[in-house]
Amino acid sequence: MRAARKRGKFVAALVVLAALTPVEPTHVAASQDALSKLDPVLKARSHQSFGQSRVIIRTAVGSSPSAIGPLIHWTSGTLGRQLPGIASQVAIVPNAALRVLGASRFVERVSLDREVVGTTERTGITVGAASARQELGYDGSGVGIAIIDSGITSWHDDLTDSAFGQRVIRFVDVLGGEEMPYDDYGHGTHVAGIIAGNGFDSDGARTGMAPGGHLVILKVLDGTGRGHISDVIAALDYAIAQREALNIRVINLSVAAGVYESYNSDPLTLAAERAVRAGIIVVAAAGNNGRTAAGQTQYGGITSPGNAPWVLTVGASSHMGTVDRGDDTIASFTSRGPTALDRRAKPDIVAPGIGIESLSNPESSLYSSASAYLLAGTRPAPALPYLSLSGTSMSAPVVSGTVALMLQANPALTPNAVKAILQYTAEVYPHSDPLTEGAGFVNAKGAIELARYLATPSDGMYPDSSGWGATLIWGNRLFKGGRLEADANAWSTDVTWGATTVDGATVSWGARCGHQDCPTTNGPWRVDNGYSRNVVWGLRCGGSDCSDPWTVDFVNATDDGETVVWGTDDGETVVWGTDDGETVVWGTSCPAPSCTPVIWSR
Repeated sequence: MRAARKRGKFVAALVVLAALTPVEPTHVAASQDALSKLDPVLKARSHQSFGQSRVIIRTAVGSSPSAIGPLIHWTSGTLGRQLPGIASQVAIVPNAALRVLGASRFVERVSLDREVVGTTERTGITVGAASARQELGYDGSGVGIAIIDSGITSWHDDLTDSAFGQRVIRFVDVLGGEEMPYDDYGHGTHVAGIIAGNGFDSDGARTGMAPGGHLVILKVLDGTGRGHISDVIAALDYAIAQREALNIRVINLSVAAGVYESYNSDPLTLAAERAVRAGIIVVAAAGNNGRTAAGQTQYGGITSPGNAPWVLTVGASSHMGTVDRGDDTIASFTSRGPTALDRRAKPDIVAPGIGIESLSNPESSLYSSASAYLLAGTRPAPALPYLSLSGTSMSAPVVSGTVALMLQANPALTPNAVKAILQYTAEVYPHSDPLTEGAGFVNAKGAIELARYLATPSDGMYPDSSGWGATLIWGNRLFKGGRLEADANAWSTDVTWGATTVDGATVSWGARCGHQDCPTTNGPWRVDNGYSRNVVWGLRCGGSDCSDPWTVDFVNATDDGETVVWGTDDGETVVWGTDDGETVVWGTSCPAPSCTPVIWSR
């Protein structure tokens, strides 16, 4: 009791101090209003008289991050970097002062600066990228791809161009400010090889998806594979600022953080939205949380920023060590939808993520910890061995490389158009569901062919769509039976994926017909017509006459009256996070047995 009284007096004193300070002379919000500005984790911590939190403070409209400085000093906090792209300031503050921040009229929102961690020869052939390069002539040349990760081994043979120059055109160390490229963790190098390795040390066998692409490397993870979302946000802002100078069209995020607030208020998802509004395709790993500790399949584990509708979210499949798509399966560890809190359908698509062979760095911690999964190339020393890793961290760059090929074929594509083409051309796995595989397995060759057709639709026939799923998951509804067209209003960067209207008109994607040649249009293929179904709640019954929507009202409830959303089979609500309030992050190493790296040749 004595400790509780002392804590209450301390917090009250801070609030009074905020009221008396010259910077805050007239306004202190009521206690409840102050708490409403804190994310759920910080709200719980605000009752503590001990400890401190690293936070991202978003300033109110009309204020600037510099106005936060005096407030942080009052609380004996420490200022970090500013994030001007989202009008925010990073700081470390005592937990007892969190309500003081919420009471300030200069503050719009306070979020925990959550921790993030990092979550091909057969791969390229399986998804069709190899044949796209050979038959269609695309290799990603001229397309800038930003990799926000642990750095790069820029001198690797597989990252040279034909003239032995380096294809890493920019390196920025967001963490420590080092000028020379390095990768003390090794994850970023592996990701870079999946996207743009040219297979030099394997005589072309382990070539990445877009070996002609140019890489912008933004280091946000340290030697243990950890960082903070503020570092990722700073990297996103850099990519946005440099997008024209470096022709950055794609951002790969094989890093993830837990979801503790809506994507409409999470600083990380809002930063990703800024990039998408600027015309950059943001590709993110779905996370590796598809299994419980007991090995049971679970839903609802999509990580941030992949939970946002504007992000292209990639789950993991397995090519089973063959180039035949027919035996591909869903990776048991891949995170499934719906998203936490917002309950949106995710992922958007899946790509190979088990036993992916790519570049290694002998000076990195992954090189040592995963040494059992090193593979020799075909060239003698000093050529470096390759490394086999598993996780959705490996799936995302497969799609990022595919997007680079699509943009080379059609530079005018917007983020929404890219996502739609990837979903429409994807191949559906019949034994899965949309909250596990999204629209299906990535089909790089089909996506590139459709992207090229949409660049000049009057110049050729619609590509052969046999084998394509021909569906879109727009918001929480799966649409089928139409055909994408280049001038649809859904492709605007002002349209949020899943919206129903744009500028007062119904969002549409193209022609509403189901025939291969589709000679005439039968009205627009829109959000409110054609075949569609809700993929989050599905149907209430399994019969052929099942027409009633299975809504949240029909889901079993917990004892306290709250709705159970997916997850366990014992009636308990699934909660993501540790019991101490810390953010759970899903990493590259993916320690679960279902995610252990494999070497297919063994």
